[in-house]
Amino acid sequence: MTEDKKERLWLKTMECGARCGCHQRADRSFFLGRWQFPVCARCTGVFIGQTLALFAAKKRISPWAALCCCEVMLADWVLQALGLKESTNPRRLVTGIAGGFGTAVLYFSAIRRAVGYLRKKIPYRE
Repeated sequence: MTEDKKERLWLKTMECGARCGCHQRADRSFFLGRWQFPVCARCTGVFIGQTLALFAAKKRISPWAALCCCEVMLADWVLQALGLKESTNPRRLVTGIAGGFGTAVLYFSAIRRAVGYLRKKIPYRE
């Protein structure tokens, strides 16, 4: 692949990352060589966590456990926002994985409940 094609591909992935809502700050992002990841370390973790939750979707994970996973990411964000502790990219990645996993589990739980409710309310017809 030519350098020009690599550059255009990188720009497209960066545009996609921006559309996902990521701030894409270079100091909070990972790099592969000279190429910045299209999303920051925390968003990278969130995407990884949500992907892991897809593989665990058939397992019944407690909504309380999922909420605790979300709170791990929230705690890291609050500590950083209040200036009490500066977060690092590895910590952002790990807390992002926990938060993404927990959020996805809560989504799946809500979808299961909604589908179950609709199945009870709408009679099956052939």
